[in-house]
Amino acid sequence: MARKKSYHYRKRHKPGTAPGTLTPVQNAPAPIIHVISYGPDQFSEAKLDGAGKIRDYIGKAPVTWVNVDVLDRVQDIQAIGEAFGLHSLALEDTVNVHQRPKMEDYESNIYTVCRMANDNNGEIDLEQISIFMGKGFVVSFQEAPGDCWTPLRDRLRKGGNKRLMTSGSDYLLYALLDAVIDDYFPLLEKLGDRLDALEVRVLECPDKAAMIEIQKIKKALHTIRHAIWPMRESVGQIMNHESLVDQGTLVFLRDCQDHVVQVLDIVESYRERISGLMDIYLSSMSNRLNEVMRFLAVISTIFMPLTFIVGVYGMNFDTSVSHYNMPELEYPYGYPVIMALMLGIAIAMVVFFYRAGWFGNPGHDDDQRKGEQEER
Repeated sequence: MARKKSYHYRKRHKPGTAPGTLTPVQNAPAPIIHVISYGPDQFSEAKLDGAGKIRDYIGKAPVTWVNVDVLDRVQDIQAIGEAFGLHSLALEDTVNVHQRPKMEDYESNIYTVCRMANDNNGEIDLEQISIFMGKGFVVSFQEAPGDCWTPLRDRLRKGGNKRLMTSGSDYLLYALLDAVIDDYFPLLEKLGDRLDALEVRVLECPDKAAMIEIQKIKKALHTIRHAIWPMRESVGQIMNHESLVDQGTLVFLRDCQDHVVQVLDIVESYRERISGLMDIYLSSMSNRLNEVMRFLAVISTIFMPLTFIVGVYGMNFDTSVSHYNMPELEYPYGYPVIMALMLGIAIAMVVFFYRAGWFGNPGHDDDQRKGEQEER
């Protein structure tokens, strides 16, 4: 699902402000609060206009999932934090969405930051996702509506997934993180297709547009790597939290960590490919420049003897003074003879350069390719 591009990039409070301070935003839109409560034999879902009724859903079911979209109205964020006992420093990091993916332990709950990726016409946009998990609850915060958790919500509504319905909040945290990580694979698949097309393009017709495409893919890979690399550590830290994570969930978190490693492996392989494409592009441009320089060198070389002949016979010698002062000037066919000589020299040099392979002699190129293949 398409999501809005993030615009929360800087801290809103001044330097020196007390830690955990949430600076209000004037005319801030109300957050969109979506609550899902479920257990083995129950399920309920509601959308709230504000945070005032959030306490009515706490403890009514084995697991309560609260998802909050739009983080501008900080009074509602504070109210949700007070209802679930969330630390003010974590709420500050939630609202100021510039955080590196991480996991922090606050005794009664854990705080996880991850990056949800979105393909915005070939460019990768990252949205910060903040997730709190405690006994019986999960609270997730997003910058804007729209996410990759729609299949998870559908599984909860249908109630057909026994493990999901009977497990605790730790398994829900795993499911949320797994969906975020798995959402990178379609993006990488698209980047792989673009790389395949770009390889053919660079080999056949390297141009400035190909260079721009190389830089776009390189930037996208850097963005994904920057977002996914820290998640190896954060997922591992979640696995080590024995008080909030059951033993049965560890195997799923290990699988989640394995997916992180797979994404990183794909990203690294693509980065190597893009570096190779950059080298191929530069080599192709260098070869094209060499071809141009070779062509100009051939033209200059052909005209060198012609220029010499023209220069010699352009000297002002008087044949009446001496018989040796260019007797050819009085020869009746001197002009056509000199022109024929110049033409013959030019043709001879063209033939010589062609046989030497400077004009793309097919036989010479084939022999050269065969020699390169034999060397390999």
